Amino acid sequence: MGLRETIQQDLHAAMRARDEHRKAALRMILLGIQLAESDSETGSLSDEEIIRIIEKEIRRREGALELVRQAGREDIIAEDEQQLTILRAYMPPQLDAETLTELAREVIAQVGATSAADIGKIMPLLLPQVKGKADGRMVNQIVRGLLSQ
Repeated sequence: MGLRETIQQDLHAAMRARDEHRKAALRMILLGIQLAESDSETGSLSDEEIIRIIEKEIRRREGALELVRQAGREDIIAEDEQQLTILRAYMPPQLDAETLTELAREVIAQVGATSAADIGKIMPLLLPQVKGKADGRMVNQIVRGLLSQ
């Protein structure tokens, strides 16, 4: 069963359970999937493409959550954090900082990078290895940290 079908089944379960937060989050994902499918040449999306849609929605929610925190709206913060937790459940397991650091060291050694100016050589090789498994900002910070040592 694909990720889309899993999300659809979870939506039905949330509707039966009257779980409004889960229902709203899953409907939002499914709407994004449907929009992307309508733009797609094949009319269907792979699980990787669906994960990219979920990643995009997570980033959007995190940005909105930061603005809501600045505004001090505790009622909205709790709801958005709940929905973020729901969205993250559909993402593949994230790599920890140690694993990312090791992968970054391997790529740095592979390209012979010595300074932050070489980051353009590192990232195109490293990002495909961690796609969907790590936040790009975190990867960038780790690489910059290793190059500044």
